[in-house]
Amino acid sequence: MKILVLAEHQDGALAGATAHVVAAARAIGGDIDVLVAGENIGTVAEAAAKLDGVSRVRVADAAVFTHQLAEPLSDLLVSLADEYSHVLAAASTNGKNVLPRVAALKDVAQISDIIAVESADTFKRPIYAGNAIATVQSSDALKVISVRATGFDAVAEGSSATIEAVEQSIDNGLSAFVKETLAESDRPELGAARVVISGGRGMGSADNFTLLSGIADKLGAAIGASRAAVDAGFVPNDMQVGQTGKIVAPELYIAVGISGAIQHLAGMKDAKVIVAINKDEDAPIFQVADYGLVADLFEAVPELEQKL
Repeated sequence: MKILVLAEHQDGALAGATAHVVAAARAIGGDIDVLVAGENIGTVAEAAAKLDGVSRVRVADAAVFTHQLAEPLSDLLVSLADEYSHVLAAASTNGKNVLPRVAALKDVAQISDIIAVESADTFKRPIYAGNAIATVQSSDALKVISVRATGFDAVAEGSSATIEAVEQSIDNGLSAFVKETLAESDRPELGAARVVISGGRGMGSADNFTLLSGIADKLGAAIGASRAAVDAGFVPNDMQVGQTGKIVAPELYIAVGISGAIQHLAGMKDAKVIVAINKDEDAPIFQVADYGLVADLFEAVPELEQKL
């Protein structure tokens, strides 16, 4: 078996999600190639070559891949897919954009968001907002799989895989890059943060979210939010944690004023330690919390910050 992993990268650096996808590939077994597509991506290829378990890094360095548009990336993957039994990518915005196109063009079923590998053709994935785990088996010759990064521990570095260029002529007449708008923050990226503190509708207003900033600064945490807080206009939607937001699995997750709707729990219940602060002792969040404090957040949060 041969497995192809699509590397995630941003601003000339390999994204941490790639190491988690390689871990999933190692669980499947076989030779692992990593595909790095972009422009001037030598440092990304070198970083990918160091990941344990990687046999070869294939580099597609061309202007057409500069902005990681889905159309040329999927065409590139399709042109290489016949050499492999599995094509894997992170279940990220990029992976969710590219892999369905690859599966459609190869006329196979995609297996989405896997969290465990049973065998080379059998995988586990969450369904019903994470309330059940489905075991799915594919009989397709090519398995196209997106991987939930939080389901696999990242592989370490220490390998020295070979790096070689991919000679493919890919044109893109279907789409064009217009612009991108990036949210800038001095805090850790939400999906990769070691500590996350999130606020819900109980925060009451956008201004009250500043209560979380002091704790976040002291703990080096990212700040997230529930969908209810986003829908209420308290914070932008790139802070949303949940089924329709970002999936996180930090070492510590602090939920403040969050009731614990199923959609939110689906995005954070894999955190190593969950702390909940809510004045409603019957809030569902307490069913998954390791530590729960029934208290008024407007009193508890400033006191917690002071003690920290």
